Amino acid sequence: MADQPIVLGIETSCDETGIGIVRGHTLLADTIASSIDEHARFGGVVPEVASRAHLDAMSPTVESALAKAGLRLADIDAIAVTAGPGLAGALLVGVAAAKAYALGLGIPLYGVNHLAAHVAVDQLEHGPLPKPCLAMLVSGGHSSLLLVPDVAKEVISLGSTVDDAAGEAFDKVARVLGLPFPGGPHIDRAARDGSATAIAFPRGKADDGTLDFSFSGLKTAVARYVEKHGGSLSIPDVAASFQEAVVDVLTRKALAACAQHDVHDLLIGGGVAANSRLRALAQERCDAAGVRLRVPRPGLCTDNGAMVAALGANLLEAGIAPSPLTIPADSSLPITTIHV
Repeated sequence: MADQPIVLGIETSCDETGIGIVRGHTLLADTIASSIDEHARFGGVVPEVASRAHLDAMSPTVESALAKAGLRLADIDAIAVTAGPGLAGALLVGVAAAKAYALGLGIPLYGVNHLAAHVAVDQLEHGPLPKPCLAMLVSGGHSSLLLVPDVAKEVISLGSTVDDAAGEAFDKVARVLGLPFPGGPHIDRAARDGSATAIAFPRGKADDGTLDFSFSGLKTAVARYVEKHGGSLSIPDVAASFQEAVVDVLTRKALAACAQHDVHDLLIGGGVAANSRLRALAQERCDAAGVRLRVPRPGLCTDNGAMVAALGANLLEAGIAPSPLTIPADSSLPITTIHV
């Protein structure tokens, strides 16, 4: 509807400067400036490099998003920004920019949780979220299972990683295999030519009765296998078998959480949600369990400004009071804090 508020979202939690603009739950623009090429030569994200890249990209990316949406800054009704969790310096750039825009335009500011935003973004593609729903967020920094009664008001943590997150394990295994950074897309691609049953890699915490995850042991098992087999190594088989171990545990735990909490809608978000095998296995197991699966398109799974704007729109719609201009950037903001 034309009378719905227009929200501009700013995402700078890691290495991508994301600016999104929504009108209600309609996506108007989603623009990203990535610094991934600057980090690739280091084999991982360098916080200082990311912060400087955000500074350089902020104004041009905002201008690009406004042009794509056919809007001016004066048309924006509210600003939403990732206040945490994430890299401290990177978050500071986004929060400072959001405060400046909000103050200069005289409009409300909403500091939001990065993880809750990954849940909210699915509304831009598949409509309102069921209440409740079960969300599994899998990325380079997080592997979390969340019960979401209302994304604007309450998110409950059911389980998380006790060591390496799933995306982190993908990056580290890719490095062992000599594949480029970031590792997820390259392992997914290599796995298409391999066998998922070629190597019996361990499934950490798969049957421990909890909803927590562990991928450190799997990562170590892959490294030892590669070291042992050297020249006779089949990279596609290792990639496929490793990937299967990860997605097997992720989907098993997610469906177990749905059963335990009598929830019939599962949402998967975060960068690893772009993995083709995770999507396929999740669909197969959800169909068998009578659970409806929601996964945003890959471009909305990775970090982006649209997800921040979407959560900001939820907060406005729910009548939540704006954040003060004194909000901090909190690198360890807990998932239960949706809005600061």
